[in-house]
Amino acid sequence: MAHTMAGDVSGPADRTKSGPTRARDASSQESQKKPNIFRRIWVFITQVIAEMKKVTYPTGEETQTYFVVVIVFVAAIMAFTGLLDLGFGKLNALIFG
Repeated sequence: MAHTMAGDVSGPADRTKSGPTRARDASSQESQKKPNIFRRIWVFITQVIAEMKKVTYPTGEETQTYFVVVIVFVAAIMAFTGLLDLGFGKLNALIFG
């Protein structure tokens, strides 16, 4: 550990905990109090719906722009890979005949 001149331990203080850690017995009792399967499924579905309401979808124009950008990028990568393949093929033929 790094110490400052005054002998204090340097580094950020842990400020994430709001209270003491639960005892093991209390933790195991909480895990046994699960709601039934249908309630958990219902909670999951409502959480998914709530999150989907926060989603912002791209407009049609943005979707077309993204599509063109992806096609151009893929074509550039294909051309680069093709040129590398052609170059290594010629080099292979030159070396090994």
